[in-house]
Amino acid sequence: MGAGASGGVAAKHLAEQGFSVVVLEQGDWVNQSDLPGLRPEYELLGGGPWHPNPNVRQRPEDYPLNLDDSSAVIGMFNGVGGSTVLYASCWCRAKPSDFRVRTLDGVADDWPVSYEELEPYYRQVEYDLGVSGQAGNPAYPPGYAPPLPSLPINMAGRVMAEGMNKLGWHWWPGYNSIASQDHLHQKKCERYGVCMYGCPQGAKGSVDVALFPDALARGARIETGARVARITLDENGLANGAVYFQDGEEKFQAAKLVMVGANGIGTPRLLLMSESARFPTGLANSSGLVGKRFMTHPFGTSVGLYENDLEDWVGPTGEAIESMQFYETDASRGFVRGSKWHIIPSAGRPLGMINRFTLGEGGVAEEPFWGPAFTDRMKSSVGHLIEWMIMPEDLPEEHNRITLDPSMTDSDGLPAAKVAYTTGDNTKRLVDWNLQRSLEAHEAAGASKAWITSRNNPSWHNMGTAKMGDDPETSVVDRWGRSHDVPNLYVIDGSVFPTATGVNPTATICALAKRAATHIVETRREQEVSTA
Repeated sequence: MGAGASGGVAAKHLAEQGFSVVVLEQGDWVNQSDLPGLRPEYELLGGGPWHPNPNVRQRPEDYPLNLDDSSAVIGMFNGVGGSTVLYASCWCRAKPSDFRVRTLDGVADDWPVSYEELEPYYRQVEYDLGVSGQAGNPAYPPGYAPPLPSLPINMAGRVMAEGMNKLGWHWWPGYNSIASQDHLHQKKCERYGVCMYGCPQGAKGSVDVALFPDALARGARIETGARVARITLDENGLANGAVYFQDGEEKFQAAKLVMVGANGIGTPRLLLMSESARFPTGLANSSGLVGKRFMTHPFGTSVGLYENDLEDWVGPTGEAIESMQFYETDASRGFVRGSKWHIIPSAGRPLGMINRFTLGEGGVAEEPFWGPAFTDRMKSSVGHLIEWMIMPEDLPEEHNRITLDPSMTDSDGLPAAKVAYTTGDNTKRLVDWNLQRSLEAHEAAGASKAWITSRNNPSWHNMGTAKMGDDPETSVVDRWGRSHDVPNLYVIDGSVFPTATGVNPTATICALAKRAATHIVETRREQEVSTA
């Protein structure tokens, strides 16, 4: 269930291997001509019908979120392609240390898989999604070479790279799931810089563009407008299909094997809605962990104002450069784990510029901005700003959780998801410390003024609510994503992450989905499947 990143990877692989694949997706296909990136008012559209928060967007296919007990505002998109339709396309592998945080730092849990085990699957999905980047990054083990050449670094990225060089700090050209040359179904990036509002060129590796055409060509079928209400079981306790609503009508899709890829909020919501006499607290929830340990990346940002026009509107909107200088644990800093930094071009967004000036901490809110000063201020700032985004590792805590709301429902009467989330003290210290270092980077790069613009920003990264592990008592799924309780039920999205890592999760989500699908193909004769 779910036609997002993980669903696209699995559907393509399984269909190409001869499996009969049906994808149930509560949203619809996105008409590329409707994307806001094609229009000059794209920022306004991005604040309404294309907003990442479903509570703001309020499309019929969205389900509401109760965020009364959450310090994090949630982002996701429902439709074929999922959140890859509107994501910035930052492509970041997790690092080897991310899989061993318990061993290295005494917190959370080690993953049941290693970087070395995932590496071949990273490579395969990077080819399928047209990832561009520069080989040889010393922050990763040798051999990491994206399939496409790196996209050009814009002027803002080059200026900051020079500042990082002065400090002796690590930086590297950004990795992006955006094609730097024509590749499979993707066109060469024309650097419009509106990636988060939909790519007018079709260069971005959103799975509706890059993966589903091949899945459909090999016989996969996507049922759109299909909101899944529950996963059903046969008399032997095996998953045998799903009940869903389509155009207000209740329907049933039979299946021999079920894979769930509805993101770190939608997946636990569905499992909890699928309670039964066999599983009274939610499907596959004998551990009691379904919905618990919710993690996100509550990132921070800092901005520097520079005298020269940096053309920071030049795309792509993915990473111009990234830094892993402060990624690994240093106990002297007062926290564990670390953060990836990256620069995302502004795409010349005037509304975004206003927010950065008027909402910043120690910025220019106290200086003349509105009225007669407005025009001069905007002329001197649009194209003159560099923004660092600090992506922190968020540690798992069981009180951060997804449950079913007792009263709020979606348009089919199914319970809304209730999010309880509080940013942990370790995460707060991590972000604050890294933000101060980012101000040093702005100074080294020649900023006339630099300030912290935000903390605890909402990310689209919903993780950790169906933990992967070897022990059925302390995890929901095994190292392949297969439920400990229901042998033919797989979870293939960010729900399975034992830890959040300090990087954007899409690369690891896709690699895990590819690995799970490959395992199913290779063990097809040993798989327990429903015949009911």
